[in-house]
Amino acid sequence: MDRRVAPLGSSRWITCGTLRGMPFYALIGRDGPRGLELRKLHRAAHLGRLQELEAAGRIRHAGPLLDAGGQAIGSLIVFEAEDLERAREIAARDPYVVQGVFEGYELRETKVVFPK
Repeated sequence: MDRRVAPLGSSRWITCGTLRGMPFYALIGRDGPRGLELRKLHRAAHLGRLQELEAAGRIRHAGPLLDAGGQAIGSLIVFEAEDLERAREIAARDPYVVQGVFEGYELRETKVVFPK
């Protein structure tokens, strides 16, 4: 499946022959003790940053991790980046990282197997 992606900060679109045009990275953030409170304060900025990534064709999945009661306890964001260093830069600028919503996070390269 072909799709178009734009380098971040650019309006120039390029075509990737598959969804695997660039490596995918999973940002797994775990909320700190004030996570719910801080999420409410910084959600708009966080979503704005994700919308930038989406507009550039970089988001594969983004959403909260939930506890048994349905409350957000973290986030999972799967996105494309040129390499691990660029992925680290993207993760470090996420408002939930910057504002301390996440007590900690990890960033791992991943591979999309499904959907094909």
